[in-house]
Amino acid sequence: MNIVILANRDLASNYALNLLLPQLSKHSVSLFLSAKVGGNSSKPPELVSLKFFEQTLFNELLSPLFEQLPSHKGFMSFAQMNRILVQPVEALNVINSPHGLAKISALQPELILSIRYGSILKQEILSLPRLGVLNLHSGLLPDYRGVMATFWAMLHGQNKIGTTLHFIDDASIDTGQIVAQSHLEVEPDKSYLWHVLQLYVEGIALLSEAVSTLALGKSLSLTKQIGGQYFSFPDSQDLTKFKDQGLSLVNEDELTTFIHQHYC
Repeated sequence: MNIVILANRDLASNYALNLLLPQLSKHSVSLFLSAKVGGNSSKPPELVSLKFFEQTLFNELLSPLFEQLPSHKGFMSFAQMNRILVQPVEALNVINSPHGLAKISALQPELILSIRYGSILKQEILSLPRLGVLNLHSGLLPDYRGVMATFWAMLHGQNKIGTTLHFIDDASIDTGQIVAQSHLEVEPDKSYLWHVLQLYVEGIALLSEAVSTLALGKSLSLTKQIGGQYFSFPDSQDLTKFKDQGLSLVNEDELTTFIHQHYC
């Protein structure tokens, strides 16, 4: 199959793609990346710091080092993924523009996969692949739609978080029919970022299984969403409550261990 993947240029997306791409070796895969999620509004210092660990540290400092190592055997940087894709990785932040639509249309995708992509897909894009658009959402739908679902679930004292694999049926956010869900026990002594990264092990397994099912010409079992709530980025008050509950956004020791385990 011709598969187009839409992802974000961050650590969690990269990790998810490293788990997924080996499972898609029999397909022709192209990858487009957004640079961020959400609009351009200013964010609290805590979220600026989180962005450093999720994006700047990985893309601007660590990835160039991995790419210079002649015997690098860890997970791939985005640039290193070029060798297993049908074309080089491309930045695409305006996918709904005529330029973006032409880019995707030219590849004649049979299936589009979305993982943390930063733009809402409009009908022109959604109508391109005959098998539809599957999104892997890092939250349990319908209760946690929107961004940073794991943060909100932890803030609300949930014992379990998870991912939801669902179709994107229209330009609304995280409302499409559900294919499957994964679950993970919350460990309060671990950071938000640690939990997000852990979610993709089972989440990608669900996505890979769904692709295999569709490739065989079979249909996926679907569940319609009922109710739910949408969440945006937390504000300073939300972040203070999170900290006051003994929770953290990032733990540098956890992140160092993760990088050593998977990328070095």
